[in-house]
Amino acid sequence: MRLTPESRRSQLIDVGAALFAAKPYDDVLMEEVAARAGISRALLYRHFSNKRDLFAAVHEHATAALLADVEDLGTGTLAEQIAVGLDAHFDYFEVNRNIVLAANRVLAQDPVVQRVITGGFAGLQRRLLDAAGTDGPLAAAAVLAWLEFVRVMCVEWLAHNAFDRVELRDLCVRALLGALEINPR
Repeated sequence: MRLTPESRRSQLIDVGAALFAAKPYDDVLMEEVAARAGISRALLYRHFSNKRDLFAAVHEHATAALLADVEDLGTGTLAEQIAVGLDAHFDYFEVNRNIVLAANRVLAQDPVVQRVITGGFAGLQRRLLDAAGTDGPLAAAAVLAWLEFVRVMCVEWLAHNAFDRVELRDLCVRALLGALEINPR
């Protein structure tokens, strides 16, 4: 079936997302992406010059969807809002373990993937500062450091299953509240 370039790109991102979620990065083959999309490899390569570019598009799309999912964190306390946001992220991370591990391990040094992570952090940083009702360079740096802390903790959780998500969520909430010196009550 002939699709517009935008529709074809969207289809390829969806197919790539399913494959990257199901398999480790190194096991995903561009030939399989093309076959699942019902197109030739040549057409696939017109949209994405290599697997890393396809992965970056999948990761960027997922990051945008995740940011949209946590746009409204409710009206509870800051601790409750943070917990809601973390739970949404953890739900995504569990379902897409291979994508998260690839972005943070296999492609951790890739500048395109890092740009996606940095962009996601910027959006989350602003939302958290607004929710906390605080601003300034120290608070902004604390939130950015906390986001990195959460990222590292999530990768450890996904890779080793040494602690459960409730422990992880509670630790992350306490860490941010402590960093911003906010009483959780």
